[in-house]
Amino acid sequence: MTERENFFSIIRRTGYERVPVMYSFCPYLQETCQSKVTELFREIGFTPSPMADVRGIPVKDSSTDKFLKYYDSLKEGTTIDIYGVANEPGSAAAMHMTHMRHPLEKMETLEELEAYPFPEFVLDEADVAGQLARNNELKKQDKVVCGNMQCTVWETAWYMRGMEVLMMDMMAEDEMADFILDKVTELAVQRAEYFMKTGAEVLYLGDDVGMQRTVMMSRDLYQTWLKPRLKKVVDAARAINPDVIIFYHSCGFIEPFIEDLIQVGIDVLNPVQPECMDFRKIHEKYGSRISFHGTIGTQTTMPFGTPQEVRAQVFRNLDIAGPKGGLLVAPTHLLEPEVPWENIKAYIQACRDYPMS
Repeated sequence: MTERENFFSIIRRTGYERVPVMYSFCPYLQETCQSKVTELFREIGFTPSPMADVRGIPVKDSSTDKFLKYYDSLKEGTTIDIYGVANEPGSAAAMHMTHMRHPLEKMETLEELEAYPFPEFVLDEADVAGQLARNNELKKQDKVVCGNMQCTVWETAWYMRGMEVLMMDMMAEDEMADFILDKVTELAVQRAEYFMKTGAEVLYLGDDVGMQRTVMMSRDLYQTWLKPRLKKVVDAARAINPDVIIFYHSCGFIEPFIEDLIQVGIDVLNPVQPECMDFRKIHEKYGSRISFHGTIGTQTTMPFGTPQEVRAQVFRNLDIAGPKGGLLVAPTHLLEPEVPWENIKAYIQACRDYPMS
């Protein structure tokens, strides 16, 4: 199998020949460990994940000065994204962590929301054609073209409004919650359609709806406010490319929502944190209908386990998934500064060494 064929066969649970290596580094590890990874791949004759994230839909006006009036003050070095969400820099000890500020938090009327400068996306035929050509070249290089648009509906909305305020809006069935979530969903649909028109074959969605030991909201609240809007995004993508593979990310304990995610049309669930959910139990209940990406703990095993424990967890989880596949085994989130190089190396070598017979 080619790398692409092997990747899709794992997801479709039709057997596989190799275990892809998939991970993300924080900036510190990117600086200190990426050259070691490159050398290790060369030594063991292995290749990294074939997934290639590609550029998303262009924004008509990417300037951020228009959002400054929604904040009393911001620290020097603050960044503002296309939605107007500000991230103030933390201390040196905080590394890449920031303090998020919410531009819609103090708004009290629907008229204020309607006047807000939400991003406008540009769907230009020449740009679509150019990006499609670039993505087709990636496929010829045995890459899997991925449109990554995590923070799809819920997170984008609460980043703008503030989580507590938006939840109160939802509980009160306030029209402001409808407006914000509908607007964010509309923008997410546009992003998804752009990825499909430019040849993406994987669409990576996601919103954190779980906490360490419980879900972030009741299932009734989820089904009322978030599930139908997520389905609109999935349906919009599949209207253009029925064969697109849909990934969905949520940290934490989300077992009560997995059935809803399957009904919406999710193909791959990420990350199945072992600190929050037992992969064996989750696989036994849902593994015939959905595949998984992750399962190697970044709160426990990767930073604080031994290399032998990292290797054992990789082998254990692949054994649970079985020879048909259904698991892209990987760390469950960004690898942070406390993860030792020896454990990163152990993860990569375990993927290479896993017995396929």
